[in-house]
Amino acid sequence: MAHPPYHYPDIGIAGEDLVAQWLQSKGWVILHRRWRYRQGEIDIIAEYDGQQETSTQKDLGKASSSPLLAFVEVKTRSQGNWDAGGRNALTKQKQTKLWHTALMFLAKYPEKADYPCRFDVAIVCYQPSQELLGVTIAQETIATSSVGEHLLMLQEYIKAAFDT
Repeated sequence: MAHPPYHYPDIGIAGEDLVAQWLQSKGWVILHRRWRYRQGEIDIIAEYDGQQETSTQKDLGKASSSPLLAFVEVKTRSQGNWDAGGRNALTKQKQTKLWHTALMFLAKYPEKADYPCRFDVAIVCYQPSQELLGVTIAQETIATSSVGEHLLMLQEYIKAAFDT
């Protein structure tokens, strides 16, 4: 069976690419993509060190706070999908799986174990470009990219989307 130019797995990766590029544009460093441990996977693991130490802080002997880690789940869905853009796929079971996978990441990289951590969710929508002729992209769209014959739109980035 021949797949269209961008079938499901490729669109998902393209959505992750868009989110990773957007995070980098905001000063985040992408540590890992699709990090796996046993039955779990985290789409993006990013680190942000927004606390740049000033010369005054150095002179006063104040240490900058540790970097922040974000474990990012990316949901890429077509326009008008069945699960609210992927939000409904973030069940308690999925959250628990992400949490356990994040713990395994921190066990493997103990130097990051004391960093503040959060679980973010990125909602990416895609649709064929030919459907967009004459359509204005919503102002709420955070970032866009074209992949093949599809337009991808980062519609929502939910910081600390769930607690464990």
